[in-house]
Amino acid sequence: MNVETQEGKREQWSSKTEFLLTVCGNVVGLGNVWRFPYLCYKNGGGAFLVPYLLYVGLCGLPLFLLETSIGQYTQQGIVTCWRSLCPLAEGVGRAELLILIYDSIIYLVILAWTLFYLVFSFSSQLPWASCGNTWNTDQCVDFTSLNHTANWTSKITTTSAATEFWERRVLAISGGIDEVGSVRWELMLCLLACWAVCYFCIWKGIRYSGKVVYFTATFPYLMLLVLLVRGLTLPGAWEGVQFYLYPDPVRLADPQVWMEAGTQVFFSYCVGRGSQTVLGSFNKYNNNCYMDSFWLCLLNGCTSFVAGFAVFSVLGFMAQKQGVSVAMVAESGPGLAFIAFPQAAAMMPFPQLWTVCFFFMLLLLGIDTQFVIMEGVITSFIDLFPVTLRRPRYREGFVLLFCLSCFLIQLTLITEGGIFVFQLIDYYGCSGACVLFVAVFESLAVGWIFGADHMEDAIKDMTAQRPCVLFRLCWRYFTPLVSLSSFILHMVDYKPLKFNRWYMYPDWAYALGWAMALSSILLVPLWGIGKICVGTGSLRQRLAVLCHPDDELPLTRQGNRQNTEMETFKI
Repeated sequence: MNVETQEGKREQWSSKTEFLLTVCGNVVGLGNVWRFPYLCYKNGGGAFLVPYLLYVGLCGLPLFLLETSIGQYTQQGIVTCWRSLCPLAEGVGRAELLILIYDSIIYLVILAWTLFYLVFSFSSQLPWASCGNTWNTDQCVDFTSLNHTANWTSKITTTSAATEFWERRVLAISGGIDEVGSVRWELMLCLLACWAVCYFCIWKGIRYSGKVVYFTATFPYLMLLVLLVRGLTLPGAWEGVQFYLYPDPVRLADPQVWMEAGTQVFFSYCVGRGSQTVLGSFNKYNNNCYMDSFWLCLLNGCTSFVAGFAVFSVLGFMAQKQGVSVAMVAESGPGLAFIAFPQAAAMMPFPQLWTVCFFFMLLLLGIDTQFVIMEGVITSFIDLFPVTLRRPRYREGFVLLFCLSCFLIQLTLITEGGIFVFQLIDYYGCSGACVLFVAVFESLAVGWIFGADHMEDAIKDMTAQRPCVLFRLCWRYFTPLVSLSSFILHMVDYKPLKFNRWYMYPDWAYALGWAMALSSILLVPLWGIGKICVGTGSLRQRLAVLCHPDDELPLTRQGNRQNTEMETFKI
């Protein structure tokens, strides 16, 4: 149903290139650089590609195509697309929207940290390269001195200058989540600057953000190429690459390896969050989303693989300089971006050049993803309240209100105890378990209620190309089974969150974390049950109505779809 109001109608991409670049900017993000290479090294090197590619084939690509085609077919955002396609599964869209809101809260904080480092990268003396600063302790080690490197390998209590800059200068970490402390005003300014950029890029909708991605989605590849060439020419680089890809088939017997491969695929391909649905909803109805999904997924996987060479070549160089193994310097997540790489760059000639390239690349990668996260939330609310929010200047006001609300919440994340709050939201509110649970019901709703064959008909109607039969099998069987198995494994293997591998959160913090996780997990079944309870007629009649798509959908309107009766309800 293509909603059109008296005040204005829904936007569409100005060109297919804008759609492809925006999706590229969304799926190619921080996870490609700071998560995939580490997981590959940690979980069997080249052997890790076996479970990774299997998850891509059974979950990543099928869900990517599913979400993109749902958006394009219904021309609706995360919530209203499910209301049109399968009203019983509307809770799936609301859960995805909630996960995106959690993402909005934490993701821009990472960009604020990145901007902070980028500003300091222009210093004549990099502050994380020496120990003579006011925030350093007596245990600080300067890696630019070979004598101090020898001390580092012999003293357990020493810390690197990069670590102390991150923990004591940037974060000023307190003793725990109970000790909130004061707001870090420098981070607040960085956060405000990031919000200003994001606001003015999306406040007018995709006709503005679609132009911005011509730069933000392509320039990071130039930066990645520069860092790749520089990394591979460093001494010790090939030792790092060997650690990255050396296959260890024995690791494939560990269930943890398979669980992390699945989580990385869902995280990297941005499925189970609804963002692909929103981006697809701006396409013209006859866009070939089928082939788009193949090429974009291939680009995402290749970028992750190539980024590993850039990352581990630098880590190999750093390990050689310190006289330790690569295993001792390998990091993932913020540890790689804000400790390991700045530390390695400080040992290179012209260190400012490489840190500027690295943090500018991270900033652009993150901004692209933040655009899509925000657009997913904004578009979904506008589609829920089109009469009000599509009026002139109402969208701009709503976007401003959303940005200010997130900014005020984020002030707690840039205090001295903010990193503890950040990790709590990241570990529970945006966890892989939540996304996996949503993916189970997403594929079941399409595969069995709306019908995998009808989804194929819709894709053929849009693209003039019927999807491979494997997609029907994935939507009905493989994707929900694999996602459910991974979700159960997550629950069985659950370990309480720790900070820096030693700090245990108080009980109330764990309770808050589980409340965030369950807020999206329980929303899926409870919303469906609620819709059944408020319906009219017998239970059979209520289910028949809730399982029937909107009559305004293209194929339904053309009469090519039979009514969904209870005998086709196979769950």
